[in-house]
Amino acid sequence: MLNNPFCYTPSPAIVEAARTLIARIDATPALRTFFAEGKMLGVLEVEPSGVIPGPTAGVIPGSDRESHFLYGFSGLAGGSAFIEGFVPPIFAWKPKDIIGTSPEESRRLQDWLFEQYVVVNGRGESRSIRQIFADRGLVPPGGTGDCAAPKLLQYAFTHGLKPLAIGEFWYGASPDREVRRSGSFYPACTGKCGPLLSYMLQGLDVAPNPLESDAHWLFADPVVRYEDPSLVVVEKPAGMLAVPGRPVPGVAPRLSLQDWLSARCGQTVYSCHRLDMDTSGLMVFAKTPAAQAALQQQFEKREVSKTYLAWLSPVEGARPLVAGDTGKIVLPLAPDWYDRPRQMVDPEHGKQAVTAYEVLQVRSDGSVLVRLVPYTGRTHQLRVHAAHPAGLGRPILGDRLYGGDRAPRLMLHAASLGFRHPAEGGRMRFDAGIVFESDKS
Repeated sequence: MLNNPFCYTPSPAIVEAARTLIARIDATPALRTFFAEGKMLGVLEVEPSGVIPGPTAGVIPGSDRESHFLYGFSGLAGGSAFIEGFVPPIFAWKPKDIIGTSPEESRRLQDWLFEQYVVVNGRGESRSIRQIFADRGLVPPGGTGDCAAPKLLQYAFTHGLKPLAIGEFWYGASPDREVRRSGSFYPACTGKCGPLLSYMLQGLDVAPNPLESDAHWLFADPVVRYEDPSLVVVEKPAGMLAVPGRPVPGVAPRLSLQDWLSARCGQTVYSCHRLDMDTSGLMVFAKTPAAQAALQQQFEKREVSKTYLAWLSPVEGARPLVAGDTGKIVLPLAPDWYDRPRQMVDPEHGKQAVTAYEVLQVRSDGSVLVRLVPYTGRTHQLRVHAAHPAGLGRPILGDRLYGGDRAPRLMLHAASLGFRHPAEGGRMRFDAGIVFESDKS
């Protein structure tokens, strides 16, 4: 079964193939020059047959079966779409091909370009990228079809090769706006590759996306910490939605913490704030619309106190941190519209985000335990502030979106929560009874 490219842990064979490719690039001056700017690379393990470009044969670890690997890169490298040892583009073109004399002419040429990108799926069917997106009422963003994953699958399908495992990883310097860590694996982007890969994977036996499954509570059930006629305070487990997600056609809705609490309390409970699905820890829900309005007002006025605990990945070359270090991170954040829900640092269009931190412990392996206090509530604020080189420069362990080392879960926990009671006015504070349901080991 092929791993799901939108949420996966890379197989040992894919990890080893990526290391082999990185070593080859590091040892080859021409390749280092091509990829030094920073590039998303891809590896596809295939069942041996057909023609494999370049030196890609190897043995799968723990197996006596010979395996082959295809390598690809996203976009252009050093201005070139063709590099020996890597799969070719789906369609070769030059930027001047879509430069028109007017916006209408440019749009027409862009439509023409995406009509030339004809891809094959696992059933042997073919369709242009323009048609694939049009079927969903969408227009393909610029660069669609040039990512590593669709290039790899296209080559495999057109050469009679069966995909076995896939992974995409970053090589080289990180962009200023995005958070990319050299050697780390990342899920396929949703804006460009979401509709495209969904079509190309049809006909293959693909692992389900765990983010679309109801089997998503990783370690524990929710724990109610306090309840009265106005509110309920609960510890959310990692992997559980805080509130109902947007409906996805053909996908059964997932049970959220809000749904769970409403059933438990025998009445509707109302959300007052959010936690990422992968984050565990304390949340407060209101039992009446009046209590919800009062609590939401406190969140909007930043009168609610919140602290988080996080284990950060060891990163070679990151600035040193020692227990007792404190500071403040100020980086503006904006959505990455082509790869949601990822966020990026955007000085021009981003909203200011402020996080205070304190280093609590540094392990011998270089991982770091920190206490984080957000003064603003931007999406993925703590995750980006931890990972970005201008922040702590260390992704949170288990953070697949921002390059964290592998762990059983995202090691981020909402450890304390303080607010005024919405009806009585007294100050309330809650501290989580656990740090994490599971350590990184």
